[in-house]
Parts: sequence; structure tokens; C-alpha cells
Amino acid sequence: MKTISETDSEFVCEIHAPCFQFLSIEETELIRASKTQVLFRKGENLTKQGTFASYVLFLMDGFVKQYVEGDGVHNYNIRLIQAGEFLGLSSVFSKNTFNYSTIALKDTRVYLIEKEALINVIKKNALFAFHIIKRYSEHNSGLFDSIRSLMYKQMNGRIADALLYLSSEEFKSLNIFTYLSRKDIADFAGLSTETAVKLLKSFEKDGLIGLEEKNIRIINRAALIEISKKG
Repeated sequence: MKTISETDSEFVCEIHAPCFQFLSIEETELIRASKTQVLFRKGENLTKQGTFASYVLFLMDGFVKQYVEGDGVHNYNIRLIQAGEFLGLSSVFSKNTFNYSTIALKDTRVYLIEKEALINVIKKNALFAFHIIKRYSEHNSGLFDSIRSLMYKQMNGRIADALLYLSSEEFKSLNIFTYLSRKDIADFAGLSTETAVKLLKSFEKDGLIGLEEKNIRIINRAALIEISKKG
């Protein structure tokens, strides 16, 4: 982790995300005065589950993996987060700790924004608060979908869900599979790595996907959707 000062070439003066355009001049100055720019290198944790959260993170560029830590061997990957998103909003609305971990999949720049400053703005600016609550609710909705998949779907359905999510339009430009290990994919499906590898090879044999070293090419998306539906 590296703090970026105004003399560094990586320094960015303003936050250009749409939600910050709703702020007044006074509120913008409050956020600007309470933020620090930080560069997280690939493989570094941005947040650690269970640690105290005195700030909220805003991703400027790069992308990260969000996951819940398990027994030290198994984790569960929740989602991938790209630029323009917040991390740690749950600490604003509930307890003062991070309830998940995040790790940079490539070099990632963020703003660390003091939590109290963000709370102050949310209380005063209804439009900004609406945007924050909307995004928080969307994330929770996605989490419920993940829980349903884990609870009610069998292994084929879960690995299909993981492949459909990771190959969605949201990540089309990223060639996302080159950043993920087979264990990462298994952790998106709540499976052991060995089981996930066997299922991927089975899907390849059936002509649903192509395995090209780390990369996974989706050949028959419609069939994967059908497997996901049947669970």
C-alpha cells in the first residue's frame, strides 16, 4: 500500500464519479479535506474482515475481489468490484467493522474517505444519500441471489452461475478469467477446487466452454443458463 501525495504522477485532483456531482461546493470541500489517495498493489488487501473501519473506500481505478473468510482454507467470493464503487458502506449503516475482505486483482487506486465526513454529507444531501442507498440495496440483492444459489442449487448449477457471472457484460472488457485461479472460481461457487476443476472439464467435454490455460471461453451460454435454472 502506498499513499499518493500531490507531487506523485498517480495523483488525481478530483473525484469524477456521478454520485459526487450531487454535492454542493461546501460538501465537496468536506469530502476533499477528509480523503487520502492510496495505491494498493496487486495481491494486497484493501479491507480485512473483522477489522475496525474508520473510513470508507472509493475505487478510482483497478478492480478487486470481495470475499467472506471461512475456516482459513475455504473462502466464499461474493463479487468483483470495479472503479466507481464504494467499499465499507456497511460500516456506515451498521457496526464499525468490515464484514468482508477485499483484495486487489491488479494495481488499484482508491480514496480513503473518513466515515464521519461521509455520514455528515449523507444526512444533509438527500440526492446523494438516495444514490448511496440505491447502490447498497443493489449489492444486498446480489448477495441474496448468491445465498439462494448456495442453499438450493447443486454443484452443476453453482458452477454455471459462477461462469455466467464472471463472463457477463459487466466484465467483458477485462478478460477476467486471466486474473482468477481455479480456486477463485471454486470460491465463487462454494465448491472445493478439485470439484470445480472436474466440473469445468466436464463442461468442456460437453462443448459448453473452452479451457485455454487460465482463460475460460464460453461456447454455449444458453446451455449454461439452462443448467443454472435447473440448479
